[in-house]
Amino acid sequence: MKNSVSLVVARGFLLVEVIIGAAIISLCLLSVITVGQGFLRLSFQSLQEAQASFLMEEGAEVMRSFRDISWVNISGLAPGTEYYVSYNGEKWATSTTPITIDRFFDRKITVSDVERDANDDIVQSGGVVDVGTKKVVVTVTWPMSSGVITKTTMFYLTNI
Repeated sequence: MKNSVSLVVARGFLLVEVIIGAAIISLCLLSVITVGQGFLRLSFQSLQEAQASFLMEEGAEVMRSFRDISWVNISGLAPGTEYYVSYNGEKWATSTTPITIDRFFDRKITVSDVERDANDDIVQSGGVVDVGTKKVVVTVTWPMSSGVITKTTMFYLTNI
């Protein structure tokens, strides 16, 4: 009788050990999956930030090329208006119609007048408009789970 009781107890302990082992393995697998998902999310966010940076730089280069072709391409843009650039396979063009790039990204370009004071320094207001210089702001936005992300760069273009 004693042997059969000890055999039942031993089997019971074996069953408890198997359940505990399965729980530990399950927790380890769940941890690995959670960490993997976090890495994938960070990787996707990094990819989108890199794409946004390239789109922002591309927008700046497009505006520089417009200036290099003819200053009228820049000076003819209405100050404060949001422009969108697109490539038709041969050349770049501006439009006031929003364009979504790669299903996620919106890129807009705004050109403004630049004012200079008596010392020829750029000022926010109270100066004289410099017809040979324009302020350009390129903004790229895209949606993320945490909200809309925005990257912006600002630079000046001069008539060379």
